[in-house]
Amino acid sequence: MRPDAQSAGVGSALVHAVVAATDALGYPVAALLGDPAYYSRFGFRTAADLDVVAPDPRWGEHFQARRLSAWTDAAVGSFRYAAPFAEM
Repeated sequence: MRPDAQSAGVGSALVHAVVAATDALGYPVAALLGDPAYYSRFGFRTAADLDVVAPDPRWGEHFQARRLSAWTDAAVGSFRYAAPFAEM
């Protein structure tokens, strides 16, 4: 987003909408690659803390995850993106 368009709440609204939709669809975890300082306020934390393994270990703390309503311990392990994203 352009710097002059930041701080208007658009990014926050989008994150909340995506998390809500992902939860409503019954997925156990939401994961993303981004700035921990920004996404921690939405409940995301380093994915490794949840035993969710990043597709690329170089991502380190920037690969983050958040437990959703359908979370079970079966959600731990290697994270895989949906095929269209994995093929990019």
